Amino acid sequence: MQVLVKGRQIDVGDAFRAHAEDSLGAIFGKYFGDAIDSSVTVSRAGPLFRVVVSSHVGRGIQVETSAEATDVYPAFDAAAERLSKRLRRYKRRLKAHNGKSGPEDDVLPARQYILAVDTEESEPEGSRSDDGELLEEAAPPVVAEISTEIPSLTVSEAVMRLDLAETPALMFRNRAHGGLNMIYRRSDGNIGWVDPRGNRAS
Repeated sequence: MQVLVKGRQIDVGDAFRAHAEDSLGAIFGKYFGDAIDSSVTVSRAGPLFRVVVSSHVGRGIQVETSAEATDVYPAFDAAAERLSKRLRRYKRRLKAHNGKSGPEDDVLPARQYILAVDTEESEPEGSRSDDGELLEEAAPPVVAEISTEIPSLTVSEAVMRLDLAETPALMFRNRAHGGLNMIYRRSDGNIGWVDPRGNRAS
């Protein structure tokens, strides 16, 4: 497994790099076997060190955890412990996914856009017809455009990926009917599931 350890305006040092590599190797060896690649990013968040551990464990499956502490070693160890708990939770399903290819590998190419936040207090004006009716709201500027993929998953598989990657939302094609679905983290800690009938394949 390739492990990239880097600091953002911080010199992480060879001792910490070796500690991170050994720890991640032991975690993946115990629960998963091996990851495709992993990265450890160290940065400062005020008086604290912030460590983000991101591991690519299979096609479309990313595991990401983070932690903060007053020293870089406890911050990494806390993030690594969270990684270990998540891998333990999904150990059986991850191993099954790693050893086969099938319908879950069917993906839909898509474009992802990052939009600039409107800092103006007033609403942007769109174009209007001759009688003054609003025809089209002004679109926010696009900051970045990224190629992405929408995977074909069961709902339980989508929930697993959302939990592993610590993402706020995930769009996927529901393997049960082929329509587009979305799951997202609710403010109460539960996960919401949106299944519009209009996106279901006929």
